[in-house]
Amino acid sequence: MNAANNFLQSSIGKKWVVAASGLGMFLFVIGHLAGNLQFFIGPDAINQYGAMLHAWPELLWVVRLGLLACLVAHMVFSFLLLAQNKRARPQGYAVNPRVVKTLSTRFMAVTGLLLLAFIVFHLLHFTSHSVKPEFTAMVDEKGRHDVYRMMVVGFSDPFVVAFYIIAMTMLCFHLTHGAWSWMQTLGLRTKKLSEPSTRGAHIAAVLLAVGFSSLPASVLLGGVGKGYAAERKNAEQAGKIEAAMDAAKGTQIKPSSGVR
Repeated sequence: MNAANNFLQSSIGKKWVVAASGLGMFLFVIGHLAGNLQFFIGPDAINQYGAMLHAWPELLWVVRLGLLACLVAHMVFSFLLLAQNKRARPQGYAVNPRVVKTLSTRFMAVTGLLLLAFIVFHLLHFTSHSVKPEFTAMVDEKGRHDVYRMMVVGFSDPFVVAFYIIAMTMLCFHLTHGAWSWMQTLGLRTKKLSEPSTRGAHIAAVLLAVGFSSLPASVLLGGVGKGYAAERKNAEQAGKIEAAMDAAKGTQIKPSSGVR
């Protein structure tokens, strides 16, 4: 226990926690994008994907709690490292160091906080439906939660789309540095792999940002799914009218059977 505590209190230990937790979230983001891109296949594909995720609620909660642990560990140890560096070097360099930090490196804390705000909104928007309670009642013809329609309606709001794209730009900046720095922290980034890993991190960051941004942009700018959403809304309203008519027929007053 003392050895683990000493390791976590050391600068190297903190960097290991930041790197490992960041890697865990990075892998999740890749899987999350792969699942979300099924939106372009069509309603049945993305709705089946959503139904599959909720078919195993225990496993889903294990993943959620694991991601929460990674997020908390990543934030806490990142700020501990930042505070430690500030204490070790309370005054800035009189002369700028030769190695100039990139924008993504300089603003890791800022982009991280903005991404945290996005994650909170994203969960309230598409997971708990606190932002749009009507999402909960959206069901497709097979009785599954209509994820496709939810995404179309959610991404029809220009302000929401703008926020999503800004957040994905921040994700790109954050991953540009983070996607290769974990290799360096864990001792996997050799001199031979230095340039390829940096280039690969940049490519991965851009692809992920573009991939996620393509979803809201396709709806708002390309009108993808608008026809389907309108059809489902009309069918839903027609069903409500039919149900109301059936209920009205059932409550008609029957002739009295009393003795005259």
